[in-house]
Amino acid sequence: MLLRNKISGKKILFFSVQTFNLEKEIKNKMEENGAIVTYYDERPSNSNFTKGIIRLKRAMYQKKIDAYYQSILDSIRKETFDFLFVNRGEVITANFLKEFKKLQPNCEMIFFTWDSFTNHSHPTTILQYFEKRFSFDREDAEKYNIGFRPLFYLDKYKKIKKESSSNYKYDLLFLGTAHSDRYIISSKVAEWCVKNGFRTFTYYYMHSKAVYFYQKIFDKSFREFDYKKLSFNSLSTDQIVDLYKNSNIILDINHPGQKGLTMRTFETIGAGKKMITTNEEIKKYPFYSPDIFYVIDRNDIILDPDFFSSSKKIISDELYYRCSIEGWLSDIFLKDEKDDWKSIMNIN
Repeated sequence: MLLRNKISGKKILFFSVQTFNLEKEIKNKMEENGAIVTYYDERPSNSNFTKGIIRLKRAMYQKKIDAYYQSILDSIRKETFDFLFVNRGEVITANFLKEFKKLQPNCEMIFFTWDSFTNHSHPTTILQYFEKRFSFDREDAEKYNIGFRPLFYLDKYKKIKKESSSNYKYDLLFLGTAHSDRYIISSKVAEWCVKNGFRTFTYYYMHSKAVYFYQKIFDKSFREFDYKKLSFNSLSTDQIVDLYKNSNIILDINHPGQKGLTMRTFETIGAGKKMITTNEEIKKYPFYSPDIFYVIDRNDIILDPDFFSSSKKIISDELYYRCSIEGWLSDIFLKDEKDDWKSIMNIN
């Protein structure tokens, strides 16, 4: 209700890269709360080539990026917005933000990223243009003196929790973008599961073939990837939800250079599932319980078969709501960036 009071009837200009349809879910949730949302993909094109070239050689594509953002400025020139909300900031340009601020001096500009600045540094060059800035990575938030706000689960995961069943198709599920040592770790975990009579399902997503072959040459961890196991098509939200519904435990392998909790962590909470994760940071969060989260060392993987059959602890209703997409949007739109999650963290 508080979120609705803040954004109902307000015009929001929303930018986000397309990521497993999450941008649509965010837009829909803002509109459910009464906002009038205009959405643009951060990328000029969502083709695999465009995604690959922006990641690997952005300078070669900069003219098209600039032209794209100029066209957006031209199309919104006569409109008035209450909020500019940029999610991730992988592509949006400093020039666009400066020109937009001139056109819309009373518009509140809000930034959030669900990626580490060590993976994508471009957002650090545009933080100065926003009134409120948040990162899902606590260390990035502290380093750049911005707000810390973890991720969220979608409403669809609540239904899984309500319809919880012990009849699972898979004992362990891994879904994720192919990067770093994910293939090595997930393969070792899958092999252990097979030896111990547990069923597994793995899905590796790659943005484009160009990115794959580039990584194959310059990243030694990619040399072990089985090309046949890669998919260049992302799963839909409904497909992911169905896989969660039919799984007992979710395997989470964070990027070695990233300490912020992944979306998978919050989907696990939303669905009422358990998780095996390589991210030691999970122990600092208020919803952590060893009954829900089993932490492994990515360099020395030790698993416990009892975790697959043990009961799980239920988190409080308040925390469950704060982990939802509406709880996430409420924090971003209603709270100051200094009124963040650090106060409820178990930080020594």
